[in-house]
Parts: sequence; C-alpha cells; structure tokens
Amino acid sequence: MKALHTELAPAAIGPYSQAINVNGFIFASGQLPIDPATGELAEGGIKEQTRQALANARHILEEGGTDLSHVVKTTVFLADMADFAAMNEVYSTFFSEPYPARSAIAVKALPKGALVEIECIAFR
Repeated sequence: MKALHTELAPAAIGPYSQAINVNGFIFASGQLPIDPATGELAEGGIKEQTRQALANARHILEEGGTDLSHVVKTTVFLADMADFAAMNEVYSTFFSEPYPARSAIAVKALPKGALVEIECIAFR
C-alpha cells in the first residue's frame, strides 16, 4: 500500500491520503472543488465546482501513473440534487465510453460549503 500525493491537487484536510495505490488500483479520496493554487473553492456554481473536483482527481490519478480513462467507479456527493443535471453535463466531458460505474448521492452538507465532492477508483 502506497500513499499518493501531488501539489496539483489540494492537500488532505484531515487524517487521510489524497489516494492509496494498492495491487494496481488507485483509490482516490473524495475531491472537493478546491483550487490548489489558492486553497479556495472554485468560483462559480456547480459546473465550475464539478470541473475543479474532476481536475483534482485527474491530477491525483496521473501521480499514480494512470488517468481518468482507467476509472472504474465514481461516487458523486451533491449538496443539492437539483444540481444533478448541471453536474452531469460537465462530468460527461471528462469521461467516455465505457463510462465508469457511478453513484450520485445527495448529502446534507459538504466540507467548506462545497456543492460537490467526487471520489473515484481507477486501475493502472
């Protein structure tokens, strides 16, 4: 088991790793839409925040020697299920067929007041 870390994604804000590489799989922690350059949430709404969260995930996967085309499962956490269609619009630009398996869950709140958080599992 090897922890992964890249400066191109926000640092963990608790006692966890950005991702763990084990047996050819990368388990990426949920990515908030934090701009690693500023430490702040991406400006704008759900589309901008989805784009930033997935960019963060992409950088972490690249650190582990893989990319979004190798993602087999994602979980999307939304602060408001009314944002599902707009999130999905941006999400679809990051993935192609065969699309990863996915769950989308509405939650009461996300850290830092984020609108979305996305975690993923990929293979190398």
